[in-house]
Amino acid sequence: MSRLRYLFPAMLGTLLTSPALFAQEEAAAEGDVGFLDAIKSAGPIGALIIIMSVVAMALVIEHFMTVKREKLAPPEVIDEVEELFQEGNYQEALEACEANPCFFTNVVSAGIRKLGHDFAAIEKSLEEMEDEESIKLQQKIGWLSLIAGIGPMMGLFGTVTGMVGAFATISSAGAGGVNPADFAGDISLALMTTVLGLTVAIPTTAFYAYFRNRVTMVSLEIGALVEDLFERFRSA
Repeated sequence: MSRLRYLFPAMLGTLLTSPALFAQEEAAAEGDVGFLDAIKSAGPIGALIIIMSVVAMALVIEHFMTVKREKLAPPEVIDEVEELFQEGNYQEALEACEANPCFFTNVVSAGIRKLGHDFAAIEKSLEEMEDEESIKLQQKIGWLSLIAGIGPMMGLFGTVTGMVGAFATISSAGAGGVNPADFAGDISLALMTTVLGLTVAIPTTAFYAYFRNRVTMVSLEIGALVEDLFERFRSA
């Protein structure tokens, strides 16, 4: 798992820069246009897509740091709460949970506050808080899904804009014909925005799927821990 923490950001960076590197190598061979010129040809739409890629990278790094069991259910907090439960110090356990807010402690706190009620009420409170915490995590990683969906649409918008400009140039040329260089910029806009949009969308979609599965797995693990913790009250 520790290797994946560094592998995925590196893979995203590679995917984000590979088309640019390809364009740069091709340009160097032809001696016509450089990497920065190719990026500039994407215009404002391309700039927005690049900004989206930076945001996606920041989100991925942040999720690798926070969307994991060590952060959502710190082992030392779990041990402390379990020890207090074994001693019957439920008020102290509640205070410990409130002092260390996270997925695990928020769920446990909801259960402790229902102590004294029948087990069905406790269980319902735990399930509701587990669902709430899971939804929060799903919303948190949902921004990656949004970027992955907008990326290709931004690329398509740039493509349509470029093609409209190219045909407008051809139309305005009249009977004298048109030089391909006159609408080369529009064609470059169309192609570069498409490439940038897909380059952002593909790895971002992969990362979203990865974190979605991680959230599901961690939620199940924490749910099992909490269930074992409150199982003692089932027959009380």
